[in-house]
Amino acid sequence: MLPNTGKLAGCTVFITGASRGIGKAIALKAAKDGANIVIAAKTTQRHPKLLGTIYTAAEEIEAAGGKALPCVVDVRDEQQIHSAVEKAVERFGGIDILVNNASAISLTNTLETPTKRVDLMMNVNTRGTYLTSKACIPFLKKSKVAHILNLSPPLNLNPLWFKQHCAYTIAKYGMSMCVLGMAEEFRGEIAVNALWPKTAIHTAAMDMLGGSGVESQCRKVDIIADAAYSIFKRPKSFTGHFIIDENILKEEGIKNFDVYAITPGHPLLPDFFLDENPEAVMEEKEPNDPVPEVKEEKLQQQEQPPLQAQAPLQEQPPLQEQPPLQAQAQAPLQAQAPLQEQPQLQEQPQAPLQAQAPLQEQPQLQAQPPQPLQQRSQQRPQPQPLVQSMLPPKPHFGAVEETFRIVKDSLSDEVVRATQAVYQFELSGEDGGTWFLDLKSKGGKVGHGEPSYRADVVMSMATDDFVKMFSGKLKPTMAFMSGKLKIKGNIALAIKLEKLMTHMNSRL
Repeated sequence: MLPNTGKLAGCTVFITGASRGIGKAIALKAAKDGANIVIAAKTTQRHPKLLGTIYTAAEEIEAAGGKALPCVVDVRDEQQIHSAVEKAVERFGGIDILVNNASAISLTNTLETPTKRVDLMMNVNTRGTYLTSKACIPFLKKSKVAHILNLSPPLNLNPLWFKQHCAYTIAKYGMSMCVLGMAEEFRGEIAVNALWPKTAIHTAAMDMLGGSGVESQCRKVDIIADAAYSIFKRPKSFTGHFIIDENILKEEGIKNFDVYAITPGHPLLPDFFLDENPEAVMEEKEPNDPVPEVKEEKLQQQEQPPLQAQAPLQEQPPLQEQPPLQAQAQAPLQAQAPLQEQPQLQEQPQAPLQAQAPLQEQPQLQAQPPQPLQQRSQQRPQPQPLVQSMLPPKPHFGAVEETFRIVKDSLSDEVVRATQAVYQFELSGEDGGTWFLDLKSKGGKVGHGEPSYRADVVMSMATDDFVKMFSGKLKPTMAFMSGKLKIKGNIALAIKLEKLMTHMNSRL
């Protein structure tokens, strides 16, 4: 880890959202130098799941060697921001560093994001960052250190980072655009930069979102704290940069990043907005389907398994690829034209003779002159025995069915108690259709069709990606972020399912 140098001794660091998580980690790192920390956050009472208040954070900061000033601040309230700035200046004589860490997130698509959530994200992320910066800038100009650091991503305009959670991306990019503009506006006076993690960071919020087991795929908040500290050490001329935590620490000489991992050696979840997965990015850069996300229009356009289609547009196609023997469990949309083509797909592996009535064909072969017989022979170069032709088609055992069989074998009362959720899968492609995983009923249940109880989570994706995801070849988070997986319902329960997937990886 990056050692402290004492450079921030006596500096005043104003941090929004510093009562827990990344904000508090940055505060504690600076406190070890003897810095003054203004804890600008709104949590004054303990949350049952999100531990930490501005007062408990203040105690930890004081214990680490710094001085703390807890201030009740909701960054949506301009008056509260100005009040905290005034208190900071009065108490410590000025402000040297501003960290815009407070943020709101809702990973929902356009139609499923209520207006109040849109307003929350815009007001906390973009507007809150702008107003807090505006309030602190007059005092930052007087500082020899003079840094603004926004916890926001590089401005990546790849459409895949917009289509699943457009409102969140716009709000988060608003913070990054503040960096872009203010770095130029105050060049030479204030360094303005952005910092973003390369991988998921383990915080109390992540625990609440991801459930038990998600921490093994995350890094500690210490990596962000060390990266922020590295930025603060640099001169005002270091400005206008969009920095990835791992990259700047490599510049500091850090080589062993296992020290930042919750579970060293375990695969890590990549963070949003970074094109770190070449396979996913290349697929997303292929020509996009221009058809709007209208269910009926999409059903008319996809006559074959949409293995290369975008995940948000895959929600309905599963009904097109449904095996006929199992079609009765499906919704009324199965009456669409694609279902009429399915018997052809089922019968292709067998000779055409099997699909005809053998007893009607034999008299024709005996009675017809040679020329018709030759024509018929061209159609059936390898005729099958009569007995074989009368046998029913063999059932199709696809990869999805086999995956669910293994899932069923992996279930137990313990898994059900730990999960308590019903999952529905809308799969497009061979062996697709609607499947369910019931982890509420005793012992757990899996099957084809809709579950007996209303699903807590509905996941839509191609069958090929589904098998890859359950076998560990495709990370669920990357599948979601790259558009391969679309999720409706409780995101926290969706992430919980990953623990079961990990358990089954070796068997798949």
